Amino acid sequence: MAEILSSLRSLMAAHSPPLDALVVPSEDYHQSEYVSARDTRREFVSGFTGSAGLALITKDEARLWTDGRYFLQAEQQLSNEWTLMRMAEDPAVDVWMAENLPEEAAVGVNPWCISADTAHRWESAFAKKKQKLVQTATDIVDEIWKNRPADEANPVVVQPLEFTGCSVAEKLHDLRGKLKASKARGIIITTLDQVAWLFNIRGSDVPYCPVVHAFALVTLNSAFLYVDRRKVSSEVNSYMEENAIEVRDYTAVSSDVALLASDQLDSTSTINRKPKAETVRNGTTEAEGAGVDLVWVDSSSCSYALYSKLNLEKVFQQQSPLALAKALKNPVELDGLRKSHIRDGAAVVQYLVWLDKQMQDIYGASGYFLEGETDKKKKDLRTTKLTEVTVSDKLESFRASKEHFRGLSFPTISSVGPNAAIIHYGPQPETCAEVDPDKIYLFDSGAQVLKGHIGLGNARFPNGTNGHTLDILARIPLWKSGLDYRHGTGHGIGSFLFVHEGPHLISFRPSARNVPIQASMTVTDEPGYYEDGNFGIRLENVLVVNEADTKFNFGDKGYLEFEHITWAPYQRKLIDVSLLVPEEIEWLNTYHSRCSEILAPYLNENERSWLSKATEPVTVA
Repeated sequence: MAEILSSLRSLMAAHSPPLDALVVPSEDYHQSEYVSARDTRREFVSGFTGSAGLALITKDEARLWTDGRYFLQAEQQLSNEWTLMRMAEDPAVDVWMAENLPEEAAVGVNPWCISADTAHRWESAFAKKKQKLVQTATDIVDEIWKNRPADEANPVVVQPLEFTGCSVAEKLHDLRGKLKASKARGIIITTLDQVAWLFNIRGSDVPYCPVVHAFALVTLNSAFLYVDRRKVSSEVNSYMEENAIEVRDYTAVSSDVALLASDQLDSTSTINRKPKAETVRNGTTEAEGAGVDLVWVDSSSCSYALYSKLNLEKVFQQQSPLALAKALKNPVELDGLRKSHIRDGAAVVQYLVWLDKQMQDIYGASGYFLEGETDKKKKDLRTTKLTEVTVSDKLESFRASKEHFRGLSFPTISSVGPNAAIIHYGPQPETCAEVDPDKIYLFDSGAQVLKGHIGLGNARFPNGTNGHTLDILARIPLWKSGLDYRHGTGHGIGSFLFVHEGPHLISFRPSARNVPIQASMTVTDEPGYYEDGNFGIRLENVLVVNEADTKFNFGDKGYLEFEHITWAPYQRKLIDVSLLVPEEIEWLNTYHSRCSEILAPYLNENERSWLSKATEPVTVA
C-alpha cells in the first residue's frame, strides 16, 4: 500500500498543474454504487472493499471516508498509512479539504467519476481559499494499476416484454411527453439501470447487477445507445433498429453531448429520423418544437465530464424522469416480483432445513427449534466443518435450482458471531469464520429486530408521506432502550435490476424527504442492531406499496399500506414473546400461517413438516 501511495504522489507532483491532493471516488463513469472489477480504483489504492467510500491522498496524508455500514470493516482493512473518516461523525470531505489544504491548492479528480453536483459543492467549498478542482485528462490511478482487469465484452440481452410489461415504444413516448412538458428537446441518461430499463435490455458488466455499461441520449426525434459494439449481436442490433434506436460507440457520447448542446445531434442520426412536425396557428406556420430548447440533465448522476460540455443557460436541471417511472412498478413487474419471492422463499426454507440438520449432525447443536446446550463431544470430534462461505454457497445452490434464476442481487452477507456486527460483511474463503452452534448466524435477512420491523410493515399513512417520516417507526422500539443502528431502514428494489433503487428510500438521511412513498413502489423493511465484537442482527422483508381501504379519508388524501412479499419464517426461539403486544403476536401468527400456506407447494414432505413446525403459532406463556 505504501508503494501505491508513493507512486501516486510522484504522479501528482509531475502533473500540470502539480496536485496538492488527489480524490479517488468509488464510482465509475455512471456514478454506480456497485462497479466492475476494472473500476474498483478506490479499493486498489486503499485496500478497503466496501461499496461506498472516497479516498483522498495529499502530499503527506491518506484518508478514507465511508458510512456507518462500513466503519468496522474499514478499521480492519485499512493499513497504517490511512486515516478513517466516519461520515456523519467527522467533517465531510469537502469541508476537510477546504479547511486543511493550503491556499490555492489544486485538487485533482477524474471528472468522469464524480457527479456535477458533487463537483459544484466542492468548488463552492474551495472558493474561500481560492482552491481549485482540477479535471485530470486521464485517471492517474490507472497509470500505476499494472494488472488492472481487462474490459470484457459481455453481451447485451433483450429483456422480454413478458417480464417488462411495457414496450420501449411506450417508454420513449412517455419520456418525450415529459421532455415537451418541461420545454426540453433532449435528455442525457447516464445511470446504468435507467438505460437498461428504458431500452428493455440487460447485461452482465457489473457483478450482481444485470446491466451493461452504456449511456443514452434521447431527443424528441431520435434515440441513441452508446455501448461497446462488441457487446451488440446482430439480433440485438435489429431490435434497436426496430425501436428507432441508433447504436453508437461508447466513447462517442462525449462528442455527441456537445452536439446535443448545440442542437446538432438529430441531424447526425441515420435511423428513422423524422422531420420536426409543423402546425398552422392563426395562419402562421410554426415549428411544433418552438420554445423547446433545453437539455434535461440529472446533475446528481451525470458526470462532471459530460456536464461540462453543456451550455448552462440551456440546461433543465432536475432529477431524471426515468427514476420515478422505473420505481413505479407496472402490474407485470409486480406479479414477477411476487412470484420470484415465493420461489426464493422456498429456497431459503430448503436451506434452513439443510443447515439445521448439518448443525445437529456435525456440531451437536440443539437445533433450530430447541433451546439447549451443544453436544461438546460431537463438536470436538467433527471431521467436517462448515464455514461462512460454504454455507453461503449452499444457499446459492438452492436458489439456482429455481425457475428464472439469473444470479444473486448482491454477495450474500453470511456472518457468524462478531462478524455479523460488520453490517455489509463479505466472507472470503481464506479468512472466513467457521459456523458455531453457540453464536448467532446472520445471512442477510437472518435474526430478529421484530417490533420495529412489524411497526413499519403494518403502517398506514396518507399519500405524500416520505420515507424520512416513516423511518422512525422502525427505530422506536430500539430508541426506548437507548439503542439504534447506523444504516437506513429501507430502499427500493429494481425489477431484475439494482438491489438498491431510488429515488425513494426509508431513512434518517435528508434525501429520504425528496420523494414521497407511492402506490406500486417496492421498498425494503430492514431494521437491525449490532454490537461490535459480539453479534449483529437484521430482519429484511420486501414490501409493495398499495392503496389502503381505510374507514375514513381525512383530507381526501387517500391512504397507503404495505404488502409483504418476502416469505420465510422468523426463528421463534430468538423472539422474546413477552415484549410483543397482542397485535404484534397476531400479525406474526398470521404471517407464519400465510408463509406455510404459500411455500408448501414448492417443498417436499420433509421440508413441509419442518416449515409447519417453524410456523406454529406463538403464545404468551
